[in-house]
Amino acid sequence: MLASGLVPFGTGNAFARQAGSTQTGQETKPSTPAAAPNISSPGAAVDTKSFKVGPQDVLKVIVWREQDFTGLYTVHSDGKITLPLAGDIQAGGLTADEIQKNVTAALSKLIHKPNVTVTVQQVLSQKYFMDGEVGRPGEYQLSAPTTVLEAISVAGGLREFANSKKIYVLRGDQRLRFNYKDVIKGKNLDQNIYLQSGDHVIVP
Repeated sequence: MLASGLVPFGTGNAFARQAGSTQTGQETKPSTPAAAPNISSPGAAVDTKSFKVGPQDVLKVIVWREQDFTGLYTVHSDGKITLPLAGDIQAGGLTADEIQKNVTAALSKLIHKPNVTVTVQQVLSQKYFMDGEVGRPGEYQLSAPTTVLEAISVAGGLREFANSKKIYVLRGDQRLRFNYKDVIKGKNLDQNIYLQSGDHVIVP
């Protein structure tokens, strides 16, 4: 039987890297079209060697021949997951491979030579934000590769008085320009970059 810390849902997405720009400063424009970030298709696991897990992400833990420990676990806000009998185990800020070692070490106190596999089942820690003159401003899950144009569409499109030529992505100290009218006409498509976790799309 599964512990109460398990969550009853399954498939998910992942990502490990994002495309960046070539400059920093007040106004920055990528010099080349951004490549799609390494986000797997729904139901696939992320790169266990590179993606660092965060709060709300869902992990799939498989312990061979030990169904009481096998299941889906949500990473708590403190970065830990809770396994029955084993207690809290650190997961936040670690890769699935590193978490697998932690789980193996914890279960070794309870089971002789546990055979453990840990994968990331669903990514919920990655988010971006839509601000300003869009239909539905707010926070959005970055659980699949998403371009600026796609993000605007998901947010309900531009409002009537939006300045479509002055849109920009706020990424740390960078301002990545985005001209909506150009992109929908097939011009300067290198502006249509893939979003990274923490990006704010500002529509004045």
